[in-house]
Amino acid sequence: MFLPINRKEMEERGWEQPDFVLVTGDAYVDHHSFGTAIISRLLERFGYKVAVLAQPDFRSCEDFRRFGRPRLGFLINSGVVDSMVNHYSVFRHRRRVDEYSPGGVPGKRPDRAVIVYSNRAREAYRDVPVIIGGIEASLRRLGHYDYWDDRVRRSILLDSRADLLIYGMGERAVLEIAEALDSGIHISDITWIRGTCYRTREFVPDEQSQILPAFEEIAASRDAYAESFAMQYRENDPICGRRLAEPYGEHSFVVQNLPQEPLTRQELDDLYELPYENEEHPMYRDMGGIPAFREVKFSLVSSRGCFGGCSFCALTYHQGRQVRSRSRESLVREAEKLIRKPDFRGYIHDVGGPTANFRGPACDKQLKYGVCRGKDCLYPKPCRSMKIDHSDYLEVLKAIRELPGVKKVFIRSGIRYDYLMADPKRQKFMDELCAHHVSGTLKVAPEHIAQRALHYMGKPSADVFTEFVKQYRQTNRRLNKKQYLIPYLISSHPGCTLEDAVDLALFLKEYGFIPDQVQDFYPTPGTLATAMFYTETDPRTGEHIYVAKSLEDKKMQRALIHYNRPENRRTVLRALEKAGRKDLIPVLLTEGRRNGNTKGSHKGHRTGTAAGRKHRKR
Repeated sequence: MFLPINRKEMEERGWEQPDFVLVTGDAYVDHHSFGTAIISRLLERFGYKVAVLAQPDFRSCEDFRRFGRPRLGFLINSGVVDSMVNHYSVFRHRRRVDEYSPGGVPGKRPDRAVIVYSNRAREAYRDVPVIIGGIEASLRRLGHYDYWDDRVRRSILLDSRADLLIYGMGERAVLEIAEALDSGIHISDITWIRGTCYRTREFVPDEQSQILPAFEEIAASRDAYAESFAMQYRENDPICGRRLAEPYGEHSFVVQNLPQEPLTRQELDDLYELPYENEEHPMYRDMGGIPAFREVKFSLVSSRGCFGGCSFCALTYHQGRQVRSRSRESLVREAEKLIRKPDFRGYIHDVGGPTANFRGPACDKQLKYGVCRGKDCLYPKPCRSMKIDHSDYLEVLKAIRELPGVKKVFIRSGIRYDYLMADPKRQKFMDELCAHHVSGTLKVAPEHIAQRALHYMGKPSADVFTEFVKQYRQTNRRLNKKQYLIPYLISSHPGCTLEDAVDLALFLKEYGFIPDQVQDFYPTPGTLATAMFYTETDPRTGEHIYVAKSLEDKKMQRALIHYNRPENRRTVLRALEKAGRKDLIPVLLTEGRRNGNTKGSHKGHRTGTAAGRKHRKR
C-alpha cells in the first residue's frame, strides 16, 4: 500500500493527523532509488505516520495544508536531482523534459525548490518544525558557489528559513530527529545529531571543531573561498573530521556537525528490503508514467559511497568515501521479487551503485582512522594499502544470473577500470564481464586522455585506459563475442586547455572511438571541480589553473570530440587555428569528413593510427 497522498487516504487509515509531511519535488515513486521512499518507509517502520506531498502547488501555501498540521514536522527535499540542474543545461537553457515528473512534463517544481517549499511550509504552519534534506540541501549546506547566479550564495539553511538541515545519507539522522521531537525536545535544542547543520548565535570552538572563513570573506574573495572549500574537503569524514562553523556577521553561525557513520551491511539490507511497492503511484499511469523510474525499476542497488575521488563528482561530499555494500542474500531476495513482477522480461538492468565494482572500504585503515587526508585511494596510482578483490561482486552477479527466469544481468552503473586493472586476478572478472554482463556495448568513463586534464579530474593516466581497452577486446575475441566499447568524456573541465582537447581528438581518431555521450563540465555545488571553476585555482594547492569559461571556448573543446561531424567543421577549424595546429586540418577535417559515418567504436578498428601517433608526439 502506498503512503497517503491526500487527506482522504490519511483518514481511511484512521489517522487524525500525520506525524510528518514529506514534501518532494519529484513525483511519488515508492522505490528505493528515490530518497523520499527510503525516508518515508524507514519512519513508517519505526511507527511514525508519514504523508507524502509530491510536487505541490508552490504558488501558495494551500497545498501545504492538505493533511492538516503535522504533529512533528515537515521533511522537505527537492527530489533526486538538484532543482537547478533538473531545470537547466550547462548553457543555462531550459530543459524540455523532467525525467522525474509524470510524462516528463517540466514545470512541476520551482527553481530552488527546497527554499520555496520550506518558506511555503513556514507560511502554512509558522511554528511547525521544518527539516530540509536531500541532494540540494546537502550540497548547499554551507556557503557555496552558485553557477546560475554566478556568485557565492549563503547556506541554504538560512535562505529556506528551515530549522535543521540533514546532509549526506540521512537515515540515521532523521530517526534521531524524529525521536527527539517525539520526546518533546524543541527543534532549536536539537544540535547534537551527526549529519546535520543548525543555526546558532554563539559558537565556542574546541579541539574537535574549526571555524571557517566568514561568509562575507568567501563572497568577496576567491582565495578565501578556496581556503574554505579545502577545509570542508579535509574534514568530511566521520572518524577523523571535525565540526565546522561558518560565521555570518558578528553573531550568527551555521554549524556542521560531523558526518554520520556509514550504515552497516545489515542496516543496508534492512533498509533496501523495507515494504516498498516498487512502483510509481497509480495516479501517474494516465499521465505517461515517470520516465526516470523506467530506468531503475529492474535495477538493484548493491553499494553506497565511492573512494574513486573524481573531482567533478559530488558523491565524495554527499555519500562519503567509505564504501558499504549489501549482502548477496539480500540482493538475491530482491531479484526474486522482481522476477515475480508481471512486466519482468528476464533482464536485470543493473547491479551496482556509484561504482559497481566497489564492494567495501578501500582499506582496513579507513575503519579505524578514517580516510586519508590529502591523498586519494586510486590517483595517481592505486594505494599499496588498498584491498583489491572482485570475488564478492562476481559471486553476487553469478547468484542473480542463475535465478530461474533471469536471462541477463547487466552492469550499467559503470566499473572503475583502473581498480580492475590493479587486480592481479582481473582476467577472471573480465571473462565474466564479457561473457555475461555486457549488453552489446560497455560504457566506461576515462573522461579524457590528456595528462593535465586527468590530473585535475583525479583520473588515471591514458595508459591504464588503453591497456583496459586492449584486454577487453582480446577477451571478446577469445570468447567470440561481438561487443564494443564507448567512452564517456567530459569537455571543458577546469584545467583542460584547448591543446588538451586537440590531443583527445587525435586519440579518438587513432582508436576509432566515436563517443555518443559527451558532457560539458557542469559546475554544481559541492564538488572540487566547481571550486576550481569558480576560483581558477586548485583549492588543495593554491595553484592557478586554466578554466574554459566563454561559450566559444566551450564549443571548441566539445566540437573537437566530435570532429567527424560535418556540422562541427567550422568550429573545429577555428579551434585548430587558435591552438596553432593548422597542420592537423588534413588529419582531423579532411579524413574526418570522409570517415564521418564510420562506427569505429562498433567495429573495434583503429583509424588514422600512424598519423595520430605522429601528431600526438609533437
